[in-house]
Amino acid sequence: MDTVIETSKTTNQQEFLPINGTDYLEFYVGNAKQAAYFYKSAFGFQSLAYAGLETGLTDRTSYVVRQGKITLVLTAPMQPGNEITHHLERHGDGVKVIAFWVEDAEKSYNETVKRGARSFLKPTVETDEHGEIKKAGIHTYGDTVHMFIERKNYQGVFLPGFEKWESDYQPNEIGLKYVDHCVGNVDWGQMNHWAKFYENVMGFSNLITFDDKDISTDYTALMSKVMQNGNGRIKFPINEPALGKKKSQIEEYIQFYGGAGCQHIAVATDDIVHAVSELKRRGVEFLYVPSDYYDTVGERCGEIEEDLKVLKDLGILVDRDEEGYLLQIFTKPVEDRPTLFYEIIQRKGAHSFGKGNFQALFESIEAEQARRGTL
Repeated sequence: MDTVIETSKTTNQQEFLPINGTDYLEFYVGNAKQAAYFYKSAFGFQSLAYAGLETGLTDRTSYVVRQGKITLVLTAPMQPGNEITHHLERHGDGVKVIAFWVEDAEKSYNETVKRGARSFLKPTVETDEHGEIKKAGIHTYGDTVHMFIERKNYQGVFLPGFEKWESDYQPNEIGLKYVDHCVGNVDWGQMNHWAKFYENVMGFSNLITFDDKDISTDYTALMSKVMQNGNGRIKFPINEPALGKKKSQIEEYIQFYGGAGCQHIAVATDDIVHAVSELKRRGVEFLYVPSDYYDTVGERCGEIEEDLKVLKDLGILVDRDEEGYLLQIFTKPVEDRPTLFYEIIQRKGAHSFGKGNFQALFESIEAEQARRGTL
């Protein structure tokens, strides 16, 4: 199977599930306060909101941080035996909720459940002195869920039940703008199932398909389908393992995460050199890129605006498609388990996902797997 670029659009997407964008990502973590400190210190997120014992919440504590249009909710359990504790026992820290900003949460829920989605939360109205939020949720791959958030009648800091988080510690932002895409890892033979879920249940279309010839080395391989909503603001690559001589990064993820889940979050910036320089200064670790990778950048990508020596020093990858080029770099896992990591991406017209960088990226990931003894 060759790489396929799908040009067809799902004509009825806007009729039943218009999505304005990513509302927030909620992580279940072992210690929300420490996780918030990490994302503020290392990634430049800013304090936004808090919910916990002081706000009348007794089973969990949540800290909310924001940078640009990226909102992270970091939630930890306050009681043993609840759903968050069980999630952490199985998965470790990871993404539980990928929430969408919609105009009509109840309609979004009804339309997706009617098309086969499994309910997570029936339409609910929450209110406080700042107005009302309507929300609902459905299950997707693994224990991950999608929430539909309707906030047109709400003026509060985040959601009812949260108060503004005042903090004297506010490290500078690093220029992260929005969520470019979220990648889901699923088990053997599950990619097509979940691609069909996003197509049939949520009205997404297949933007690009990569097979094991596109994403492979001598040792490991994977396959991927990139699903996109109608306005292009939501992109979900869905990865599954492919047959190789050794254990792929997808198999390693599923082993340590305990099933399917969100593998990495790509966040966009308008100045990747500044962002990565700051991230490295603050202690964020990135995958190693062999120096000979840069010997062919000019041949592969043509003229670029950035200084190639600076990109080489920072380990930033370059790729070009018909619309332009992109710059990208990948962190090492940010959890103790080799699971969740981040991609920093700057698009200079390109709409693709860095196919020309797959070989170098996989070799770097395999080198890390070998160090962990999991290749």
